[in-house]
Amino acid sequence: MELRQLRYFVTLADTRNFHRAADRLNMSQPPLTVAIRKLEEELGTTLFDRGSRGVTLTAAGRAALDIARLTLAQADRFREVVREGAMGERGQLRVGFVGSATFELLPHIIPEYRRLYPLVELVLEEAASTDIARRLSAGELDVGLVRLPLMEIAQVDAQSVDKDEMHAALPQSHMLANTGSVALSRLADEPFILQSRISVLHSITIKACHEAGFVPRVAQEAAQLSAVLALVRSGLGVALVPSRAASAVPKDVRLVRLARCVPIETGVALPRNRASPLAHNFAAIAADSYWISK
Repeated sequence: MELRQLRYFVTLADTRNFHRAADRLNMSQPPLTVAIRKLEEELGTTLFDRGSRGVTLTAAGRAALDIARLTLAQADRFREVVREGAMGERGQLRVGFVGSATFELLPHIIPEYRRLYPLVELVLEEAASTDIARRLSAGELDVGLVRLPLMEIAQVDAQSVDKDEMHAALPQSHMLANTGSVALSRLADEPFILQSRISVLHSITIKACHEAGFVPRVAQEAAQLSAVLALVRSGLGVALVPSRAASAVPKDVRLVRLARCVPIETGVALPRNRASPLAHNFAAIAADSYWISK
């Protein structure tokens, strides 16, 4: 049995006339007559009583009509779901993101993505940029928000979607906490709290300190930016953090602009040559010029 046969059956049941049914189906009457007869032969019973004025459903035909309509509706729905999946409008999207993306980027991207693609299930996972790159390559994530440049050699493509700069995070009691800006060299004698070595922010901090003329004395490393700020608050040391982190800074910590800008970027990353339509849609929203201009 084919869907085509069920469509013929339902159309004939609605019109009760072979000629009208054939017109509605955009076909000639003889092939329709043959198709209905073959369907009845396959089922082993008649579905229609033929008369001079048309056809009427038999008891078997009446019993089958609702199921036939439902089957056709389900088939149409199947086609629609396939189309939605191919267009990136339905499915599951696994998004990896660095912690700092939660301050500004994700709160803007997610509502817009949900508005445009309400049928997509979002699965969000926080991780370091290197882990995100590896998992994109392995097919474990679909799209990522990462710190650039990527330190991991992986089969991913990334483009910048947000620009920021590093600020000095100082305990409120620090003598430079209330200054308008500070030269990084003035922190040369301070102990530093760094993010762990797998974080791009770790290498950016080390590089910035070298360019300021000193090697930072590392007091502690922490995996999460929130932990770095908590350690700064405890007085264990100072840190360089994204200015976007201002909304998450504890009340006893101050962010001070660096006299010489240390730029940082967040990018959207896709697995090379095999990104899904859902991932491309997410990346398009992330890459909108509005986010770049913030």
